Amino acid sequence: MGSIPAPPKVPPKPSWDPRTPVRPLLRPTIRIRLTLLYGGMFLIAGILLLSIIYLLAAQALHNGNGLPFQFVSGQVKATTDWCELPSQGTGSEFTDAVARCFAHQREVALNDLLRRSLFALLGLSIIAFAFGYAMAGRVLSPLGRITRTARQVASSDLSRRIQLDGPEDELKELADTFDEMLARLERAFSAQQRFVANASHELRTPLAINRTLLEVHLSDPGAPVELQQLGKTLLSTNERSEQLVEGLLLLARSDNQIVERKPVDLAEVATRAVDQTRAEADERGVEIRGERAPAVVQGNGVLLERIALNLVQNAVRYNVPEDGWVEVTTDTQPGQAVLVVENTGPVVPAYEIDNIFEPFRRLRQERTGSDKGVGLGLSIVRSVARAHGGSIVAEPREGGGLVMRVTLPL
Repeated sequence: MGSIPAPPKVPPKPSWDPRTPVRPLLRPTIRIRLTLLYGGMFLIAGILLLSIIYLLAAQALHNGNGLPFQFVSGQVKATTDWCELPSQGTGSEFTDAVARCFAHQREVALNDLLRRSLFALLGLSIIAFAFGYAMAGRVLSPLGRITRTARQVASSDLSRRIQLDGPEDELKELADTFDEMLARLERAFSAQQRFVANASHELRTPLAINRTLLEVHLSDPGAPVELQQLGKTLLSTNERSEQLVEGLLLLARSDNQIVERKPVDLAEVATRAVDQTRAEADERGVEIRGERAPAVVQGNGVLLERIALNLVQNAVRYNVPEDGWVEVTTDTQPGQAVLVVENTGPVVPAYEIDNIFEPFRRLRQERTGSDKGVGLGLSIVRSVARAHGGSIVAEPREGGGLVMRVTLPL
């Protein structure tokens, strides 16, 4: 009876992550490149400085180390003004005088060598700083390219890529990772825009059917007056919905930027929004006031009117039960137009300001039903303001309520 073979041993688990790419030990990393660069610069500067000091010392010894005295006709005579030798005296006095002459000559030579060495060091320092600045700029130039691309992406141009060439160092890895992230963001935003465009196309059909039915009923001469008035109101509302759908479709097609811009007066836009909200404000006992100075911007009139309408409607609906008011003002400032909607209302904590701009979120509520809206008004306002190159800022008002400030470039 044969022996049963032993089961094969399970191979040991690797001590590294197999998903991590294997990298060579001597990769041309930024650390190695900077180390070699500045180490080499220090070595070259040191060699140059030592060479210059050696040449200066040799020159000083050659020119300034001659004897300060000489023998003439058996007598010792000084050759310089600072070397004084006694004409008569003992041997020790003569030796001390010679020692003083040599000490003074050595001091003059060292001072001259020090002065020239300092000038040489200053010159080499200037050259080293200039060369180091140029080399550091060359090594770190990919960071500037990454920054410029990030700024272009920040202006909603997701098609930009860094595409950095060069050695596989840390900056190359950062650029490649950034490009991959941009590609994913572009795909996500493209899918979102296609969804908005498709939804807008689908909404066109029922709105067109509603408009046709309303026009047929309005063309009936035997329809009661009340139905005629109701039909006109519904037809006007349907028409504005169609314009809004067209504006959203335009926004989706233009990569979140308004391509077709026309002069739009914010004062007129705000006045139309106030007129449309007047009946609801009177029903709730809310006073609408404010002076609206002309403020002409370049943009889409329908979308800008949607900004004003959403802000005014929110200000009316989220107000106090009695003696409430809404102030709608427009003005111009250097380089920008400003629309301000201020209202009385409940006290809003500062930490909840950011939540009100999120879709389907309300003050102290999240994704809950309400008879005041569906929770998209301020989200649309922020999106449209950004599409026009502007912004919206909400501030809690002292005593309750909010101050909504929309700024748009002129």
